[in-house]
Amino acid sequence: MKQKRKLGGFIKILILSFVAVIILLPVLWMFFSSFRAAKEIISWPPKFLPQEWVFDNYRKVFKRAPMMTYIKNSAIFAVSTTCLSCMVNSFAGYAFARLHFRGKNVLFTMCLMTMMIPFQVTMIPLFTMINKMGIYDTWAGLILPRMASVMGIFMMRAFFVGLPLELEEAGRIDGLTDYGIFAGIMLPLAKPALVTQIVLGLNGAWNDLLYPLLMTSNVRMRMLSNGVALFVGQDTTDYGPAFAAGVVSMLPMLLLYLFGQRYFVEGTATSGLKG
Repeated sequence: MKQKRKLGGFIKILILSFVAVIILLPVLWMFFSSFRAAKEIISWPPKFLPQEWVFDNYRKVFKRAPMMTYIKNSAIFAVSTTCLSCMVNSFAGYAFARLHFRGKNVLFTMCLMTMMIPFQVTMIPLFTMINKMGIYDTWAGLILPRMASVMGIFMMRAFFVGLPLELEEAGRIDGLTDYGIFAGIMLPLAKPALVTQIVLGLNGAWNDLLYPLLMTSNVRMRMLSNGVALFVGQDTTDYGPAFAAGVVSMLPMLLLYLFGQRYFVEGTATSGLKG
């Protein structure tokens, strides 16, 4: 029995290592290619490590496009939408999980049904609505439609449902209101789910290409994902700067996940997103 467990553990490690290599290989290839000359990138047979390390690709990235403006815009957009959505999702998730009001299940079901509708179906009505409200090409027009997430509401509801009812009863005995129970007891315990939302929200907003492109026409309002796309043309692609721009775009999210991975795994395991 012990040998079977060891063999099973070894097979699991082998499979996970194989999957990790498959996932990491394109990332490492992009990183090393950002330090190659153009002729070396397209040479055959390809070599994994650069024969000559070239740092000029990164200089071209910041010279050809206002990358610092794009980075600033992406940071503002990602942080603002994530903070607002975490607040709204937490309130809504707690209400669906703990409060009792008429039509709660119907309303929650309707929210979940919206996840079946792709963004491409709603983007034209959303654009028309934002334009008629007079907030097109503004930060309000970018941020307000993203101040809540159905997936985030679902995660927070699943997390709050899993907490013991005795915590809520103890708070009521101490004279706390519904808001006091939420802010003083439930929300601090929901730290793993909140960190999971923060990681997913920041990553989604940081890498979003279509939505910011739809809601802005001013070049000074464009995001980093739009700036990366500038190096990939219809007829030609400047591979060196394109890979370098990809590394610049990927690095903040990679660091974010490395710092928040413990809470991220715990949050996904306790909020109904397992498997």
